[in-house]
Amino acid sequence: MDSLKTMQEKAIDTTKPGTVNPKELLRLELLSSFEKYTKAMFKCQYHRSFIVAEHHRQMFKALQDVVDGKCRRLIINIAPRYGKTELVIKSFISWCFALNPKCRFLHLSYSDMLVNDNSETIRNIMQEELYKALFPNSALAAEKGSAKRWKTKAGGELYAVSTQGQVTGFGAGNVDIDPEVDKMDGGNDVFVFDDHVNDMLGMIGATTNIFQGAIVIDDPIKPEEAESDLVRERINTRFENTIRNRVNSRNTPIIIIMQRLHEHDLCGYLQEIEPGEWSVLSLPVIQTDPETGEERALWPMKHTLEELYKMREINPLIFDTQYMQDPAPKEGLMYDGFRTYKIEELPAGTKALQRWNYTDTADTGADYLCSICFINTPEYCYVTDILFTDAPMEVTEPKQAEMLARNNTAEALIESNNGGRGYSRNVKRILRAELHNFKCAIRTFTQTENKKARIYAASANVQSDILFPEDWERRWPKFHKALMAYRKDNKRKNQHDDAPDCLTGVYEMHARKGGRKKIHLRN
Repeated sequence: MDSLKTMQEKAIDTTKPGTVNPKELLRLELLSSFEKYTKAMFKCQYHRSFIVAEHHRQMFKALQDVVDGKCRRLIINIAPRYGKTELVIKSFISWCFALNPKCRFLHLSYSDMLVNDNSETIRNIMQEELYKALFPNSALAAEKGSAKRWKTKAGGELYAVSTQGQVTGFGAGNVDIDPEVDKMDGGNDVFVFDDHVNDMLGMIGATTNIFQGAIVIDDPIKPEEAESDLVRERINTRFENTIRNRVNSRNTPIIIIMQRLHEHDLCGYLQEIEPGEWSVLSLPVIQTDPETGEERALWPMKHTLEELYKMREINPLIFDTQYMQDPAPKEGLMYDGFRTYKIEELPAGTKALQRWNYTDTADTGADYLCSICFINTPEYCYVTDILFTDAPMEVTEPKQAEMLARNNTAEALIESNNGGRGYSRNVKRILRAELHNFKCAIRTFTQTENKKARIYAASANVQSDILFPEDWERRWPKFHKALMAYRKDNKRKNQHDDAPDCLTGVYEMHARKGGRKKIHLRN
């Protein structure tokens, strides 16, 4: 393969200053940008334009980082039919062969038919006239033959097989090259750029490394088999004992793309045993603005927000797992559901209503502040507003003060553990000095009882006595997710208890006012 410097020299016609060779310039651009390459080759294949959406750009960036050597272990979790195979398998692998005809790829999936179809498509792309004209060094050794295994004339290779198939005897990537030794041997070019070339490469976003290939896994398990402990364990064990070792260098990347199917699927397994080792690009179909909480569709061209809501109503478990990339455990959950109310069912009147708030301040920097406003009646607590965030106190203090004022809260109870007393003083100051609210009484107390024991003991009463608005999962998606995924056995990785702890406090406040529980308060 020509070095980028050689390509740049070819692109500039030195006999006519100021002119360029369009073909060489296009070649340089497509090698320098995976996005530009994908759009060009998609047009050749399908005779229509590739419309780039937000999630495509995120995948382009993640895969560019792999090629640039910034990422060696990549997981992409995205819903079915959102372009993952087209982009990450067909386009990416063919682009890598254009970058380096000596690449060696091992491509796996749950189905031989799927990987063979992908392999055949990659080979077809590489036989497109534009591809052959721009990347002649990437010519195939044979244009026909088995889709399971084929080679380039330069010695590159692709081996496509199911995750249960034979993979021994094949290695992905190539042995690492020492640039100094290779330079003495007259091997691959060592890229050195002058200022003029660097300027142009920078303008088109070019990169400067030689990529050697990867292991690329697309959907390692069938969705209908994901519930089988035996099948999941077999896939995870095979990855650990066989597939992981099919690399020719410790620098050879491994890329896994799949929709989440179970909390202990291959992606879940790898993140449990190797936390921090894998870069994870998770793309839920419903995106939530971290500042406003407003929801939007990831790809409106595929599914509108209204269509996604309907899909969630039909089968919330599958939707959360495969479309939101949030596989919740089916057994051992603390809560199995909550009662809801319609807005017109809220208790009427103003003077007789008890408008209260319970707040659990964050214990550590990784925890969430949870604050719940509710209307208390002798029978039920009607939740009306929730603040659930990991933002710093300078953000949450004014937000909570505004929420208390907005809900006409008469009494707010704030845990004083871990800085809660200072937090409550600041909320009270903002209420009085800035919002001119003197109606809300702010009280603090120290929680001394065991948190997990409290949550477990109150769980049945929490579900029977606390009511949420009908659309509460849309209003407060992070809170809903944290609450509904909370496990009794605490086996969920990095499980936080801020949401169930605060909701338990709401019930305890409700019970205390009913004469069933005492909490030592401070004014």
